[in-house]
Amino acid sequence: MWRTLPRVPPVHTDPAPSTVAVNTVGEAIYASNGLACYQANGQGLPGAFPPLAGSGWVTGGVDRPIAIVLHGLQGPITVSGTEYNNIIMAGGTSGAMDDQQIAEVLTDGRASWSNSAAAVTVDDFARVRATYASRTTSWTAAELLALP
Repeated sequence: MWRTLPRVPPVHTDPAPSTVAVNTVGEAIYASNGLACYQANGQGLPGAFPPLAGSGWVTGGVDRPIAIVLHGLQGPITVSGTEYNNIIMAGGTSGAMDDQQIAEVLTDGRASWSNSAAAVTVDDFARVRATYASRTTSWTAAELLALP
């Protein structure tokens, strides 16, 4: 014998549609461009590529991660107590991704792997690009620390 239970409306727990789109696009871009170096869990490769998960370099102000994407990073950098000394290539100058795509992948990284930081907007990206338009070299950790 079947008993009919009252229908309870589902609780809506999905993020807003615009957030879902950003995360989906950002995740796909990361899978194509960052996964090999930084791994699916954002932990990087020991001795080679620093973790993105739990990194203040990722979750701090938006200028630093944008600057790294635009011009790269060279020389020693300490992340989560471990020093890395590798070259991180620029990704924002090759034309392979537009500003919106880069903003989406940075936003995804700032909200993944237990990270919790504000989204990166196209306006943020354009502002940082314009501010450092004359830069022709990779950043060092010391230079990045001087950014807002």
